[in-house]
Amino acid sequence: MIRLSFVLAATVALSIVTTHAQQRTQKADTPRPQIELRDFADSVSYALGMNIVQMVKEQNFPMRRQALLRALADGFDAQTFAITEQDMVAVFQRLQQQKQAEEQAKKAAEATKNRADGEKFLKENSKRAGVKTTPSGLQYEVIKNGNGPKPSGPSATVKVHYRGMLLDGTEFDSSYKRGEPAEFQLDRVIKGWGEAVQLMNVGSTYKFYIPPDLAYGDRGAGDVIPPGAVLIFEVELLDAK
Repeated sequence: MIRLSFVLAATVALSIVTTHAQQRTQKADTPRPQIELRDFADSVSYALGMNIVQMVKEQNFPMRRQALLRALADGFDAQTFAITEQDMVAVFQRLQQQKQAEEQAKKAAEATKNRADGEKFLKENSKRAGVKTTPSGLQYEVIKNGNGPKPSGPSATVKVHYRGMLLDGTEFDSSYKRGEPAEFQLDRVIKGWGEAVQLMNVGSTYKFYIPPDLAYGDRGAGDVIPPGAVLIFEVELLDAK
């Protein structure tokens, strides 16, 4: 995908990029002449030039302007490229691998920090009155005790209202805000949830502190759950089937 979008945008934007290159030969204190967009084709060309610049900046490509301009000029002037198409594909594959490696390293560093912060929090939290810790490391406290039955086992279907938070208080999910309880089978959610809700009687409200290994681990969950994060849930058990 990087190869296709980058090459297509770069090729179509040649006229704009080369104009900018020519303008760079002027003195720094010389104002650039106002470009005249005479028709729709000019407008499309300029818009595509803007697009390529934005894409290069957003993707943080290791780009050198002169090499890019030379490839564009060679392509439009029907000259022989300095590298083969196979070489071009290999370059973009390497670029993709570098991007993935950088992302993985960043995620690993974030997970390490979050785990350290989480361990510190859980250690202090376990000392608070009313907080209990299970053998798995799950922590919970009872906000309200109900008199109904407990879920029959790990495959039970439950109906709950809940809100989920990160250690900094950020709320990342809430059935209350959606205005509708959630219903699910306990063996189809994260381990911490499956264990935690089985502790509750229907009508109860508990607060759970779930370590990362009982939640989403070092992978996190999209842009919502950071890697290595401890999750806090306030759960109201409405029904257990």
